[in-house]
Amino acid sequence: MADKVPYLDLPAQIRSVRKELDAAIARNLDACSFCLGPDVLQFEKDFARFIGAEHCVAFNSGTSALHIALMLLGVGPGDEVVTTPFTFVATSWAISYVGATPVYVDVDEATMNLDPKLLERAITPKTRAVMPVHLYGQPFDLDPILAICKKHKLPLVEDTAQAHAARYKGRIVGTFGEISCFSFYPGKNLGAAGEGGALVTNNAEFAKRARSLREHGSTVRYYHDEVGFNYRMEGIQGAVLGVKLPHLQKWTDERRRVAHRYHELLKGTPLQLPLEAAGCESAYHLYVVRHPQRDKLKEHLDANGVGCALHYPVPLHLQKCYANLGYQPGAFPVSEKAARECLSLPIYPELTDTQILRVVEVIRDFFRQ
Repeated sequence: MADKVPYLDLPAQIRSVRKELDAAIARNLDACSFCLGPDVLQFEKDFARFIGAEHCVAFNSGTSALHIALMLLGVGPGDEVVTTPFTFVATSWAISYVGATPVYVDVDEATMNLDPKLLERAITPKTRAVMPVHLYGQPFDLDPILAICKKHKLPLVEDTAQAHAARYKGRIVGTFGEISCFSFYPGKNLGAAGEGGALVTNNAEFAKRARSLREHGSTVRYYHDEVGFNYRMEGIQGAVLGVKLPHLQKWTDERRRVAHRYHELLKGTPLQLPLEAAGCESAYHLYVVRHPQRDKLKEHLDANGVGCALHYPVPLHLQKCYANLGYQPGAFPVSEKAARECLSLPIYPELTDTQILRVVEVIRDFFRQ
């Protein structure tokens, strides 16, 4: 068998910055700065500057950041938050954590992001926020969604967990809504050496309260203004992210190189390829193709040593945990079809042209059978 192509090659990324990482982690260990601390503070400043926002508050996960974002907006029991059923479950977890109800809107067939044409009909007097996802690193259609939010006086929360450095009409996403939330899970485009996340905003009061809520509801140690959480980022994660951040734009450019090479080589196959909408620059966290014979294609890739994955095989409205919402199969047909057809191919900055050609060769072999 030809050389295997891993779905993700984190060791290759680590090797490229290993000396810097070792020094940063050693510095953190020597200072015994394990919970928040100077490395986290510096990363917050640097990431806010990179994104183009006033404030960045670091968290122990992107899920925690989303939870706090909805708390800052006053979302609670009896409220509704409009979101997408086709994404990772953490987006809906945040809504459930505050006691609110996720209200789903189907996705666009081409981009698999929340469809703005369907958004307004989902808004009710109980709606308190709109929280779409920049899925797979592809920016969602911000202009019409922002217009609807403005019309109904609803805050927009950007779930930017998969879209570090993606751009919408030249501007980095995560700077359009009242709040945006990022994940630094290890496999993300900007990944920690463990869990991590951030909340980004231009609202100073939101940032101040977010810092308190992540640290047990406290601004002065042992004095607690409200019920809070242990959502602090670890010092070592801040150190790791501080090393990786200066490389993010270069790594994003390399992801785009890989994606465009796939576009070129897979054109003309029966696959539905990712669409980069007009005015958008995807960060290509994932390169997701679609085909009705997805499962057989995945078996073929696996058997030939090409890594692949499913994002996501069951839409959220059909998950057992949300059976109480009462959605039935057929409620969101575009999302359900995407869930049956989606397949993620290897994409990372270190992927070589030889490896790309191998992936394409195995795919074309499948369709020749």
